[in-house]
Amino acid sequence: MPGENLSRDEARERAELLTVDGYEVALDLRSAVGESDGEAPRTFRSVTTIRFRAARAGASTFADLVAPAVSTVTLNGRELDPAAVFDGTRIALDGLAGGENVLVVDARCAYSRTGEGMHRFVDPEDGEVYLYTQYEPADARRVYANFEQPDLKAPYRFEVTAPEDWTVRSNGAEEFHEGEVWRFAETKPISTYITAVVAGPYHCESDLYTRTFDDGSKLEIPLGAMCRKGLARHFDADDIFLITKQGLDFFHDHFDYPYPFGKYDQAFVPEYNLGAMENPGCVTFREEYIYRGKVTSASYERRANVILHEMAHMWFGDLVTMRWWDDLWLKESFADFMGTFSMVEATRFTDGWITFANNRKAWAYRADQLPSTHPITADIRDLEDAKLNFDGITYAKGASVLKQLVAYVGRDAFLEGARRYFKQHAYGNTRLGDLLSVLAETSGRDMTAWSRSWLQTAGVNVLTPVVTYDAAGRIAELAVVQEAAASHPELRPHRVAIGLYRLSPEGSLVRYARAEADVAGERTVITELAGGEKPDLVLVNDDDLTYCKVRFDEGSLATLRKHLGDITDPLARALCWSALWNLTRDAALPARDFVSLVLAFAGRESDIGVLQMLHAWAESALDHYAAPAWREEGGRALAEGALRELRLAEPGSQHQLTWARFFASVAASDADFELLGGLLDGSAVIEGLDVDQELRWAFLSPLVSHGVADEAVVDAELARDDTASGKRHHVRCLASRPSAEVKAQAWAAVVESDKLSNALVGATIAGFAQPSQRKLLAPYTASYFEAVERVWDQRSIQIGMDVVKGLFPGLQDDPATLAATDAWLTSHPAAAPALRRLVLEARDDLARALRGQERDAEG
Repeated sequence: MPGENLSRDEARERAELLTVDGYEVALDLRSAVGESDGEAPRTFRSVTTIRFRAARAGASTFADLVAPAVSTVTLNGRELDPAAVFDGTRIALDGLAGGENVLVVDARCAYSRTGEGMHRFVDPEDGEVYLYTQYEPADARRVYANFEQPDLKAPYRFEVTAPEDWTVRSNGAEEFHEGEVWRFAETKPISTYITAVVAGPYHCESDLYTRTFDDGSKLEIPLGAMCRKGLARHFDADDIFLITKQGLDFFHDHFDYPYPFGKYDQAFVPEYNLGAMENPGCVTFREEYIYRGKVTSASYERRANVILHEMAHMWFGDLVTMRWWDDLWLKESFADFMGTFSMVEATRFTDGWITFANNRKAWAYRADQLPSTHPITADIRDLEDAKLNFDGITYAKGASVLKQLVAYVGRDAFLEGARRYFKQHAYGNTRLGDLLSVLAETSGRDMTAWSRSWLQTAGVNVLTPVVTYDAAGRIAELAVVQEAAASHPELRPHRVAIGLYRLSPEGSLVRYARAEADVAGERTVITELAGGEKPDLVLVNDDDLTYCKVRFDEGSLATLRKHLGDITDPLARALCWSALWNLTRDAALPARDFVSLVLAFAGRESDIGVLQMLHAWAESALDHYAAPAWREEGGRALAEGALRELRLAEPGSQHQLTWARFFASVAASDADFELLGGLLDGSAVIEGLDVDQELRWAFLSPLVSHGVADEAVVDAELARDDTASGKRHHVRCLASRPSAEVKAQAWAAVVESDKLSNALVGATIAGFAQPSQRKLLAPYTASYFEAVERVWDQRSIQIGMDVVKGLFPGLQDDPATLAATDAWLTSHPAAAPALRRLVLEARDDLARALRGQERDAEG
């Protein structure tokens, strides 16, 4: 992405020079509809007025703008030649006035098909056009001229001209609408990356949140919820408003700072790259959170968590914003933690910490063991670094560490620290020290050592119980041994619970003793448990208080092999599953053993989110960590087990639905494919299983990728479901066909062309890379390394990331692919650091898979 980067040093210099007083942005979006001008990019007019002050007269700086053309640039009434001052990404500003300056830029900006900037989507169902913006970390400059960095906050006024029958929303409340013109109220001071415009013939619903405070004052927040017209029949806005109100109640109860941004719209938009974005007053979500068919409670829990995560950002991120992307965790870790914290305490999803332990932390554990791992407070040199750091460290590890922090300083001190933080820094920008200072005040603890261990070092520790017994069979000593990787040797202080479990006469595995202790250094003796009866299972980090990988002593592992499904506590059971998966990834447990455990005990798993995670892990174990010679046998075993559990599941239950989806994903035999085909055409029936449209696509996918169903069948399914979702499924299925010609077409569509939208790029990549088609994909290893740097240089960051990660030849899991990756890394030392990071991460995943396969082959 030549010329589009911005370094931390450049941002720091500009922030020292400038203070921004306000923006007025006028966008004419009428060009979104109608015919385009041939091959030229479709554009819209963007006129921006920026009022700012400069600390030094005569100084020079630049404004940011990524646009095909600039008509005029005026600085303090002086016309500047666009050809001389605009290079495609920056507008040079020389001779600034000391004090007040006014910049006016009239530009033609391009609509996006990559989900960055002003994204334009045409609904295949009815031809309607929908627009929305997405900017983080720095794509507002694709829509209007600005100073694109988080610490130059300012108030905004937006004016939008659009087709008269559209709905238009922005951060501020609507002040004026007549004909084709909408004007919105001035916002509070906010950063560029959280400004927003949503425009199109959206279906809208409304509600009102009210709250009366102790002093008798009353707060009213108008609520809006929006989606495409084609999804309106599936839109459960009542549940969205319910979670929203519960969240607003929770945050007002605990933050003591009223929601500061007026209204609260939530727009569910198409082809969205992220889960959601916390634009104040105008939050955007991926429309996949509107469910077209039957889903499990885990899906509704996930949506509730995202709604509350974004709501937490209204305070952590929008009201108080990090100065630069180094401290991205100041908003993302807090939102990730507060999303689950508020969900568990304020909504019906009271088991959210189980999902956090089993699902969210798995993301963190993987990221923290990559060669690119970094401290939670990262070193972000530029925008490309920033884009890649929206990762499992910044989100899930950070949230895990905050969970430990609450245990360390106490809940009351933590929340009081948050309240002081908001009041001291409202509408401002902060760094790590600003938060630590208020937490030190409220808790009375020295936060320096804690911060150094948990926020400023990378890597995950391993905690293992070491137990000795006396002659009577009682515990003589129970110690917790802490280890760290040689690359990141930090041993941290952990507040942990150690649970002792034994089999009851009824056959349940229940906890009979628990001790909480501070584990520090290489070895910590848990004196409180000495003299206790011999346990069948020792679970370190019971209740999931800290962030660590857990190991088992031999006796405990033997117990789990026979009685994992007998653990009565769902959180303890989830923690054991997570630990076993980490053992598999670390080549300490053969992949076939993990698959066997899933086959033996997953059918008894009560938590639907954990069950879905087990299915994903079992597939990953088979595809990546199992010895190649065992894959066929393992695949048959998974398919047989899935079908058995599908037939045993309660008719119409969410467990039945989950096993049905898993069966489709692992189907391996002619009989499996015949059953799936029968479920599609109605000749086969499983009692209680409603084969709705989304499930039809799930059943059709393996038939296509295994060559059982052809293009005509896929086209016929699209005719049944000629919607945006149907189009994505159609593209994915077509790219999954087991044909060399199909693979060449899919590769060309993604690598050699930029005509596909972001969503269809993702669908094509998903169809291209099929584990059952390793031989067919083998020729693309060389092609990948020939093309990857060119793609990165020529495409947007988002599409570049999708291609680099999605097309890496990880399914060619042999030492030759590892050698080819190393050769590329060695021969491309000057490639963009962000690109090298992505390739290095993929290389690490491949090396880990090869170690796992070697371990599995040993048995």
